[in-house]
Amino acid sequence: MQLSPKGVITFFAFFISWSISAQEIDQKNLIKHISYLASDELKGRKTLTEGNVKAQGYIISEFTSYGLYTHYKDYQQSFSFQNRRENKEYENAKNIVGFVPGTESRKIIVISGHYDHLGIGKANAAGDSIFNGADDNASGTSAMLALAEYFSKNPPKHSMMFVAFDAEEMGLQGAKALLEDFPFELEEILLNINMDMVGRNDKNELYASGTFHNPYLKPILERAAAGSSPTLLFGHDEPSSKQQDWTQSSDHGPFFSKGIPHIYFGVEDHPDYHKQSDEFLGIQPDFFVATTNLILNCILELDQSLLED
Repeated sequence: MQLSPKGVITFFAFFISWSISAQEIDQKNLIKHISYLASDELKGRKTLTEGNVKAQGYIISEFTSYGLYTHYKDYQQSFSFQNRRENKEYENAKNIVGFVPGTESRKIIVISGHYDHLGIGKANAAGDSIFNGADDNASGTSAMLALAEYFSKNPPKHSMMFVAFDAEEMGLQGAKALLEDFPFELEEILLNINMDMVGRNDKNELYASGTFHNPYLKPILERAAAGSSPTLLFGHDEPSSKQQDWTQSSDHGPFFSKGIPHIYFGVEDHPDYHKQSDEFLGIQPDFFVATTNLILNCILELDQSLLED
């Protein structure tokens, strides 16, 4: 059964126009996704908790409604791992995986975002103990869902796999598990596009990290982002730079380790990062919608340009 948020969507009605064009995601659904995934009902979505399972159900329901294919039973790829920090074995964690066949190429673009977060912890000064993880990473998961819906209606040239990763917060375990149990040869993966924290930025900036390692991707993204708002910046991928290197900071890391090109879309850390205050009402709706549409345009440009190459 598809779950729906409880009334909070109206908060954004004054800020967002719901007009949809041929190259725009469904804005209303985008906000619906994040308002539910970041709600108190899911209690921070920590791996193997009830809230995490509810998030799985929501994502599966959306994939089902889009008519996505999958290579795993009921869209679920189960895996187990050892959490060294907790000295605990986690069994039956789940990635949620959907698939759209390409019209001109069998090569695969993997589009991903992790849906797990930190769960419930010690209450802060305001008495809030839930780490809702609105930006980290209900935002990336919601953007992934919006992109999956778009490409289910507008088939891409390359095949596209849409993945909601579990257990990112426990060492990128979901991404590692996918690559260990991938339904095709890893050589078939053309590119990973990973989204983690794309819902807010006071400077109206979004980073595309990864082009330092694969420079041929940068002019493609520059074409797609020309004149865009938010501004697309490049960086956070050079080991010798003064900037923090994000190359292994999220689920694109295991792809990089396997020699698979990646683009990581994200923002620089904000004061609510990994705090109970990372809540739905902190999301900047105009930025979030514009960012997701910018990522869509980048994917469309990559889908066309990499085919020609």
